[in-house]
Amino acid sequence: MKFTPEHEALRKTVRDFVEKEINPHCDEWEAAGEFPIHELFKKLGNLGILGIQKPEEYGGMGLDYSYNLVAAEELGMAHCGGVPLAIGVQTDMCTPAISRFGSDELKRSFLAPAIAGDMVGCIGVSEVGAGSDVAGMKTTARKDGDDYIINGSKMWITNSPKSDFICLLANTSDDKPHKNKSLIVVPTKTPGISFSPHLNKLGMRSSETAQIFFDDVRVPQRYRIGAEGTGFMMQMLQFQEERLWGAANVIKALENCITKTIEYCRERKTFGQPLIDNQVIHFRLAELQTEVEALRALTYQACELHVEGKDVTRLASMAKLKAGRLGREVTDSCLQYWGGNGYMWDNPISRAHRDVRLVSIGGGADEIMLGIICKMMGILPGKKRD
Repeated sequence: MKFTPEHEALRKTVRDFVEKEINPHCDEWEAAGEFPIHELFKKLGNLGILGIQKPEEYGGMGLDYSYNLVAAEELGMAHCGGVPLAIGVQTDMCTPAISRFGSDELKRSFLAPAIAGDMVGCIGVSEVGAGSDVAGMKTTARKDGDDYIINGSKMWITNSPKSDFICLLANTSDDKPHKNKSLIVVPTKTPGISFSPHLNKLGMRSSETAQIFFDDVRVPQRYRIGAEGTGFMMQMLQFQEERLWGAANVIKALENCITKTIEYCRERKTFGQPLIDNQVIHFRLAELQTEVEALRALTYQACELHVEGKDVTRLASMAKLKAGRLGREVTDSCLQYWGGNGYMWDNPISRAHRDVRLVSIGGGADEIMLGIICKMMGILPGKKRD
């Protein structure tokens, strides 16, 4: 990956924003279980950070995905995972399909305000009985005149309590599971929509997450993104950018854990010497940094191919799998070297340990990533390599 001066300028903009607008408030927002999302998103919108890859016609920068990757990396320097996650939902989870397949009306009504930071979006895919198994979801959208009538529920929906719209995946026919789904933009103030109390999560505490209920919710059919029955395909495409974003966002977060642990191990003395002088510790930290560099190389390669228009399903799945597993390995190893201090709730490594655990679950669990990789290798039972 070769970065231009424009990449580096964007990197500095995001880094400065994290240091000035996010990090000073992370402890407060983590304790509160929320952050001022509309206020922060408006500041991000004013800088163009919410529309890096989106069309200039709708207020975006019109840049390629490599610039998105740079922003995701720098957001990983935040002192909590919840705020970057909320931003990633806005930029790489609930708006890519609108940007790519939505009508001009949808783009002007929802994409442009999302880019400007005037609207907050969320992605409605997971359900209580259908997380990674997207084909098994039950929420329906049945035609009634020129409208859809939506019934069902969505679970673990980040940003939902304060969102203005949902990019909703629903069953719009009785066809086969991969052909009966459509993506529909649903304004959250529509009658019949309600939310559960905030879900009490292990990590990502500063982001608001809830269950959404749909009780005869009526929306115009023109709010559907693209053709009816193509929602599953469009959501799979959205997942690729979500997974690349997740992998990129982890890189600097893990580097930060290693750096903080090195600093702590230099200061902390046991048996008359700094902890860092123990070979088992400095060797292990070197090993972990090497693994982070391998993740960076894999993620960059996937990004380059994605920018070239290549299918990166295999590499994006590998990067997402590696990011989740390495995140657990790095934070667990670093926490061990912090000893009792690392076990405290407000310790930065403890927080990272809780936050990064989601990477192996959200956006497709590790097991789903392994299934995709095996399928593309031609080693699933009964499957031949293409």
